[in-house]
Amino acid sequence: MPLDEVRKKIDILDNELIRLFSERALVAKEVGEIKKREGLPIFVPDREEALLKTLTEKNEASQSILPSDSLRAIYREILSVSRALQQDQRIAVLGPEGTWTHQAAIKQFGHAAEYLPEASFADVFDLVERRKADYGVLPIENSFNGAVFDTLDLFVDSPLKICGQILQRIDHCLVSSGSREGIKKIYSHPQALGQCKLWLQSEMPNVELLPVASTSLAAKMAKDNPEVGAIATPLSAELYELTILEHAIQDSATNTTRFLILGEDEREPSGNDRTSILFAIHDKPGALVSALSAFDESKVNLSKIESRPSKQKDWEYIFYVDVAGHKGDQEVANAIDTLEQHCSMTKILGSYPDTNL
Repeated sequence: MPLDEVRKKIDILDNELIRLFSERALVAKEVGEIKKREGLPIFVPDREEALLKTLTEKNEASQSILPSDSLRAIYREILSVSRALQQDQRIAVLGPEGTWTHQAAIKQFGHAAEYLPEASFADVFDLVERRKADYGVLPIENSFNGAVFDTLDLFVDSPLKICGQILQRIDHCLVSSGSREGIKKIYSHPQALGQCKLWLQSEMPNVELLPVASTSLAAKMAKDNPEVGAIATPLSAELYELTILEHAIQDSATNTTRFLILGEDEREPSGNDRTSILFAIHDKPGALVSALSAFDESKVNLSKIESRPSKQKDWEYIFYVDVAGHKGDQEVANAIDTLEQHCSMTKILGSYPDTNL
């Protein structure tokens, strides 16, 4: 078939897609009106994840040539626009623009949301607590560097809940306004420099490495100087009009950061959930073993545990745990009831879909 004929077929399909998108948008707006009338949250991650899972299964069953990851990306933007039609969404992120936190937030909320880059972890919590942002996004752990304690510590006194999680693959890029051969200095966040240490030693051994406050700041510094490179996100390269000279230069091929979505909403069970809990134990022998036995006795899988100083009394600790299941599940509810008997403080941070995408 001639190229012009094929393009006409695409034009016809595009016209049909526009009609269907418009029709879907009208229905989505109607859904938003019902949610507002009934006091329901606009963002419902368990419903969205179930929808994406169903669409992926249908796509694979139909033997479509469209990759499932691409289909999910398309529908993430459709859902983002749908939420924007229902209500303007403001998302607080650890800034500046172009950080991995910003990139992870876009992965979840799409480009239609308004992003509010904040200078500190505490500022993100504060903006959501004051309802100047609908949700916040912050890192909680990295597969290479471990837990992010700034986020853990702020949960102790905050009323916010964990509404969801985002797993973001960290593919560090070498970006610049010039050529790779012309780079004399490379800026980046210390963690990014550390995560790319072997590649830098092998590929750029004579280039000066300089730490700065964020990968986004590094990209900004590279914008107008072709002799400066930055290890930064693809989003930073786009924002500062830089060229990505090398993709995925991190030493660990599976480098992934888990981000939390902070808000005020409680989540319904999705069938595949995670519950996060804070607790403090009584200062007596065997207290921690007794507390943790609550999960073993109820046959609840404990997937993560971290300890932090309470900052109220010397040598007193607060523990953060993740368990498999929703707090409404009988086994998890039983475990929490038993846990409370052994603890001086117990705080349920939230139950939310345990998505791995």
